[in-house]
Amino acid sequence: MRSNVIKKGIERLPNRALLYGTGLDKSHLKRPFIGIASSFTDLIPGHTNMRILERYIERGIENANGTPFIFGVPGICDGIAMGHFGMHYSLPSRELIADIIETLVNANNLDGIVLLTNCDKITPGMIMGALRVNIPTIVVTAGPMLAGYLGKRQLSLVRDTFEAVGKLKTGTIGQKEAQMLETRACPSCGSCQGLYTANTMACLTEVLGLSLPYCATTPAVLNEKLRLSYRSGQRIVELIEEDIKPADFLTKYSFENAIRVDMALGGSTNTVLHLMAIANCANIDLQLKDFDRISKDTPNIVRLEPAGDFYMEDLHRAGGIPAVLKRLQDKIDNALTVSGKKIKDIAKDATIYDEEIIRPLDNPYSKEGGIAILYGNLAEEGSVIKQSAVEPSMHKFKGRAQVFNSEEEAMKAILGGKIKKGSVIVIRYEGPSGGPGMREMLAPTSAIVGLGLHTSVALITDGRFSGGTRGPCVGHISPEASKGGLIAYLKDGDEIIIDIPSRKIEVILTKEEIEERKKQMKILPPKVKSGYLYRYLKFVTSASNGAVFKET
Repeated sequence: MRSNVIKKGIERLPNRALLYGTGLDKSHLKRPFIGIASSFTDLIPGHTNMRILERYIERGIENANGTPFIFGVPGICDGIAMGHFGMHYSLPSRELIADIIETLVNANNLDGIVLLTNCDKITPGMIMGALRVNIPTIVVTAGPMLAGYLGKRQLSLVRDTFEAVGKLKTGTIGQKEAQMLETRACPSCGSCQGLYTANTMACLTEVLGLSLPYCATTPAVLNEKLRLSYRSGQRIVELIEEDIKPADFLTKYSFENAIRVDMALGGSTNTVLHLMAIANCANIDLQLKDFDRISKDTPNIVRLEPAGDFYMEDLHRAGGIPAVLKRLQDKIDNALTVSGKKIKDIAKDATIYDEEIIRPLDNPYSKEGGIAILYGNLAEEGSVIKQSAVEPSMHKFKGRAQVFNSEEEAMKAILGGKIKKGSVIVIRYEGPSGGPGMREMLAPTSAIVGLGLHTSVALITDGRFSGGTRGPCVGHISPEASKGGLIAYLKDGDEIIIDIPSRKIEVILTKEEIEERKKQMKILPPKVKSGYLYRYLKFVTSASNGAVFKET
C-alpha cells in the first residue's frame, strides 16, 4: 500500500503518533488509507447535502475494511458568481482544485480517493488531480436539484430567474411574479435542474466510467443517492485491492464515448473545455475536431432544459445515463468502468421508460449532436456553439457587429435597449487570458432571450457560456482578443456571418483591411496586475486546447 510510507517501520514512529492523535485505532493502520475529497460548502445549493453523503461514503469504506479521511476542496457556484467580478475565478478554480487533489494525495500517500463533487469546474478539477496521481478513484456527484413549481408550472433556474430579468425589463412579468420566481425556482439542494455544466459533467463522468451507474441523474434529495454513496465507499476499497487505476481504463475510446453521449444529450459547451483538460491529464490526444466529427454522426435524442422542457429528474425516471447508452450501444466502445462492468453491459441491462425523453435514433430531435465547432477567419483555432439550443431559423445568420470590450459593457447596452435587430453582439477580452478566467456570458444571453431578441440577434465571444445558454451564441473564439485574434480588430458595423451547417464564422473583411486595422488598433493591456488571476493569465493556454496551464 502507498500509505505504508507513512505508517510502517520504526522510523515512522512519530508519524504513527500523529495519526493516533486523530483518534485512529491500531486496526485502522492495517487498512488502506482512503481520502474523501469533499467540496462541501454552505455557499452552494449543489453542495449543501454533502455532509450526509460524506457519512455514507465513510460507512461504505469502513464496512469494506478501509480507513477514510475527509479533506476539503473549495467550490464556486457559477450561478452565484455570474455577472460580476467573481466569475473571473470560476474557470481558474479548476486548476487550483486539481493542484489540491494532487498535493493532498501525494503528501499523505493515500491509497485511493473518493471525489465528492457536483458543480461546474469542481468535477473536472477533481478528476484532473486524480489523473495526475493515478491512484484508484471513484467519483460521487451529489445530484441534481428538483424542479420548482409556481402552480402547475415547472420552474428552473435559467428560464425563470436569469431570463426573467429581461422579461421584467420589458414588462412581460411584474414584480410580484418575479419575487415568486426568485423564491421558488430552486426548491431543494442539488445542481441546477437542467442540462447545464454541472449536470452534463456528472453524466459524462458516469460515461467515462468514473462513477457508478445512475449516479449522475439521481436527484440530490433521494435516499437512492445515499445508497450510491455507500456503495461507492465499498467499491473504492475493492478498486484498491484489484489495483484498478484511472489510467488502466481511460482510453481515447472512453473520451469518445463521453463526447458521443454529450452530443446525444445536447450538453453544455463547457464540456469541450473540460474533456480536453481531463484528457490532457490522462495523456490522451483529444482535439476540437473530435467533437465535431462525433457530433455529425450522433443524433440529438434528449432535449433537457434549456434546449427543451424536460429536467434531470425526468431523465432519471426515463432510465438515466444507462438508458441513453442503450440507445447508443452500437456507436460506443466497450470500455471498462469503476463498477467492474463494461459500458455495453451497463447499456444492455438498462431499461428505457420514456421514449419521448430518450428518443429512438430514428426519431431524434435533430440528426446531429448538440454541439458544433465553427471555424473561419474569426476563429482560426475554432469556436463552439450549442446548436441544439438555437432556433432553426438562426442556424444561418448575417448581421452587423456591435462591439464591447467586456461583459459589463454589453449587459448595459442590452438592458438599455441599445441592441438593434440584425446585430451580432461581440464581447471580447473575456478569454482565458484576456478575461482573465474566461467568464460565462449567461447574464447577457439570458437577457437577450428574455427581451425576445434571440431570433433576431446573435452573440459571439472569446469568453464562454453557461450550459443554460440558448440562442445563437458562439463562444470560445480562438485565438482570443488578448492574443491577437481577429476578434480584437472588429469594429461596429462589420458584417459577420454565422453558418452552423457549414461550420463557419467569418467577418467580411479583406486581408488588406485586416492588416491595416492591426496597424491602427492596439491590444488592450491585462485587466489585473496581481494575485492569482495575474498568475493564471500568464500560464493559461487557448480555449482550443482546453484552457489548461502551459507545461513550461
